[in-house]
Amino acid sequence: MQAQRLAALFVIILSGLALRRFGYAADLPFFLVKYGGSLLWGSMVYVLLALAVTALIARVPPAAIAALALAVAICVEFFRLYHTPWLDAFRLTTPGALLLGRVFSLWNILAYAIGIVVACAFDPALRQSSPERR
Repeated sequence: MQAQRLAALFVIILSGLALRRFGYAADLPFFLVKYGGSLLWGSMVYVLLALAVTALIARVPPAAIAALALAVAICVEFFRLYHTPWLDAFRLTTPGALLLGRVFSLWNILAYAIGIVVACAFDPALRQSSPERR
């Protein structure tokens, strides 16, 4: 299961980077590039937490991981309202923009939530715990 999550993490990250790098050049609409990237970022947070949490605690329901991922995503979004010179300088770098973003947006929170729900729905842990598999 962890190997599947790790593979999904790499696919999500590569998709997000490709979307941000080539989305506009491929004439994709702004909405798709902007919020598709946010959706993928939310999915990435879910998968990262699923990997980390299940490495520490054997059985954690995917819904609990999703709730934690949403809390982390909301905190990161609200953190964008906090400004210091060094933090703003970091946000102007590519890693800073990808990890923390630059501008607060409630729409990003919605995109994160959708990405988290989608990632949770495809989590291999759900398939292993379903009654058909027992």
